[in-house]
Amino acid sequence: MHYEHHRWYSDRLGREMGVAVYGHYGAPILVYPTSGGGEDEYAGMGMIGHLARYVEQGRVKFFCVGSVNQESWLNEGAHPRHRSYVQAMYDEYVAREVVPFVRSHCRGDVAITTTGSSFGAYHAANSLLKHPDLFRRCLALSGVYDLSRYMGGDYDENCYFNNPPHYVANLTDPWYLEQLRHCDIHLATGSGDWERPEETYRLSRVLGERGISHSLDDWGPDGGHDWRYWKHQMDVYLSRLF
Repeated sequence: MHYEHHRWYSDRLGREMGVAVYGHYGAPILVYPTSGGGEDEYAGMGMIGHLARYVEQGRVKFFCVGSVNQESWLNEGAHPRHRSYVQAMYDEYVAREVVPFVRSHCRGDVAITTTGSSFGAYHAANSLLKHPDLFRRCLALSGVYDLSRYMGGDYDENCYFNNPPHYVANLTDPWYLEQLRHCDIHLATGSGDWERPEETYRLSRVLGERGISHSLDDWGPDGGHDWRYWKHQMDVYLSRLF
């Protein structure tokens, strides 16, 4: 399998960030890690190996990014508004630095899918919902989507505009709504171990109230908060969609 690792310094985040690329050709999938993971997590947890045939057949190409979760939402030692600010800068990093890198790597204005599990599902959904002109499909597995819980009772614009259940509920811009209605959004949950399906159902209700088509995929006992569930789900999604 073709593999590359790229790093560059992001002025937005004030640090170097890495991107791991798996595959020589195929539809680009931008992968966000879980809360404490980096760009090597997808391979380290066996997901790349599990999905290797799709990569080797040239059906998909994975672009795995790192995260700043420990410096943003999960940074209990920082002021809440610093946490939301770092998230806003991370969103800009993805949209203004990672997306151009993916397009250059794929040599075209390609349709990019986002995916992630747990905290990564939040980022996958947030990126598409904020930038439906950059991303066209989302596979969000076992997500937690209301991040105001990490603000300690505080609240600001950076939190609002990176908190999907809030900003989507008030979305009225015709351009955004039209773009979103052409996206393929999958919110996956289930009744397996450690899952919190109420988070997914809440975001689904918000999307439905705005007329944004999506799939609420309740996997029942095949949907839980662990890699063995996510591997099975991604295998099925890739076989059906790519």
